[in-house]
Amino acid sequence: MNDVRAKKHLGQHFLTDESIAKNIADTLNFEGYDITLEIGPGMGVLTKYLLDKPTTTYVIEIDTDSVEYLNAHYPQLHGKIISKDVLKYNINEVFEGKPFAIIGNFPIIFRLR
Repeated sequence: MNDVRAKKHLGQHFLTDESIAKNIADTLNFEGYDITLEIGPGMGVLTKYLLDKPTTTYVIEIDTDSVEYLNAHYPQLHGKIISKDVLKYNINEVFEGKPFAIIGNFPIIFRLR
């Protein structure tokens, strides 16, 4: 699979600007946590910069095409891809009370459970 098409019914928009992706990744300060969760990684434009940081990176993605793409192109994520809808999933189940940062390219503000 070479690329993934954005799906309107999922509200997807893919980050394509490398400098913006790097700037978003550079906002992490790593104070009090060593785990990062990226929401909606799409094809991993931001993810690749997170994988270079001193943190354990997990991603949560609802789109199965994106999950397949991430598995094929980012072997360092194997076992760290959560194929779920972040708005319907209790992310604390994964991290068992450990502190973690949430990061992503968010077009809207939403509430996590």
